[in-house]
Amino acid sequence: MWASPTTLTPSFSQRERAETTCFLSTLCLNKALNMLDAKTIRKLFEALNAELAAHGVKGEIGICGGAVMCLVFQAREATKNVDAIFHPTREIREASRAVATRLGLAEDWLNDAAKCYFLATPPVHEVMELSHLRVWAPQAEYMLAMKCVSARFDSHDLDDAKFLLRHLEIKTPDQAFRIIEQYYPRHVIPPKTQFLLEELLDGG
Repeated sequence: MWASPTTLTPSFSQRERAETTCFLSTLCLNKALNMLDAKTIRKLFEALNAELAAHGVKGEIGICGGAVMCLVFQAREATKNVDAIFHPTREIREASRAVATRLGLAEDWLNDAAKCYFLATPPVHEVMELSHLRVWAPQAEYMLAMKCVSARFDSHDLDDAKFLLRHLEIKTPDQAFRIIEQYYPRHVIPPKTQFLLEELLDGG
C-alpha cells in the first residue's frame, strides 16, 4: 500500500505561486477537454517525481505514442494520456495514482498499455532528468516503426506516421520497411501497413 507522505507546508515565492496557479488553471481547462498538453505532462512528471522522492524511490519512464509527439517533436498540441513503459512498475503505478487523486485526473493518465510494442531496445531521446525520475522517449525511426506496427490508422497514428515519414525524409515504401524491420520481424507488420505506405509513398 502506498502510504501518504507527511504533509509539509512549503514557503512559496510570488513567482512560484503564480506558476502553480497558472498550471492548475491550465490543468482544469485540459481536464475539461480531456487532453494533456506538453507543459501539463512535464508538470505531471514533476509531481510524480515529488511523489517518488517522498517515498525514497527512483524510477524510469519511457514514453511513447502521443506524449512523444507532443514533448519531443511538437507535432501535436495535446494527447489524451501518457503511454509508457516504466520501472519499478508497482511503485510508479501507485505514485501516478496518488498524483491522479491529488489533481483530479483519471487513474490511467499514465499507463503501460503499449508495452507490447517494445520488442527491441530503442535508441532514445532524454526528455527529463529529475531527482528521482528519468524520462526518455524513442527516437524518430523507432517511433515510426511502432506506429506502423500498431497500425491504428483510424486514429492520430495516421497523422503521426505522416509526420515521421516527412521528418525522416523517407520517400519510398522500401525505405520505410528497412527502418521498421530493424526493430520488428516482418511477420508482425500488418498487411494494411504495407498498403498504407504504398499509398503514401509510391511515386512520392
